[in-house]
Amino acid sequence: MKYSPFFTAIFACLFPAIALAHTATGDSGGLLHGWAHPFSGLDHLCAMIAVGLWAAQLGGRAIWLVPLSFVGMMTLASLAGMSLLPLPFIESGIVLSLLAMGVLIAAAVRLPLLASSVLVGTFALCHGYAHGAETPADVSGMSYAIGFILATSLLHVLGIASASLFSRLGRGDWVRYAGGLVTLSGSYLLLA
Repeated sequence: MKYSPFFTAIFACLFPAIALAHTATGDSGGLLHGWAHPFSGLDHLCAMIAVGLWAAQLGGRAIWLVPLSFVGMMTLASLAGMSLLPLPFIESGIVLSLLAMGVLIAAAVRLPLLASSVLVGTFALCHGYAHGAETPADVSGMSYAIGFILATSLLHVLGIASASLFSRLGRGDWVRYAGGLVTLSGSYLLLA
C-alpha cells in the first residue's frame, strides 16, 4: 500500500490524543474526554449516526432541525447527569432509542417535523444524562460538554452525509439497511 499524507492527516485529526503526553488534565483533558465519549460505545455511536440518517430520510428542514433538537436536549440533560440528579431508566431509554430509531429508518417512517423533533429530543434526554453522569471528576464539565457536543454533531453530520451519498449512488435502500443494523445493535444491547 502506498503512503498517503492525506490518510495520515485524517488519522491525526481523528485521534489527536495520541500526540499528548498528559491527557485528562485541565480544560483540554475535559474536551478530549468529552470528544471521545460518543465514540466509546456502540450505543452512543449508533444512536448519533442514526439521528443523522433519519433526518436525511425525512429531508427538508428536518435535516438540521432533528439533529439540533437532539443536541439541544442532550445538552440540557447532561446538566442533570453532571449534577447526578436521579433519572430512572436511562440505560433502558438508550437501548429503546436504538431500537426505535433503527425501525424508523428501516421502515422509512416519515413523521411530521414536530413529532420527529420531540421523539429524538426524548431519546436525547437519556443519552445526555449518560454523558453528563460519566463526566470525569478531574476535568472541566464545560470542556467535557463542548467535546461531546462537537462529537455528537459530527456523528449526526456523518449520518446525513452517508444517507446523501447512498442516495447519489442510487442506493437509497442502503439507508434502510443501516436502520436494520441499528436495530440489531439495539437488540444486542438489550440482550447483553
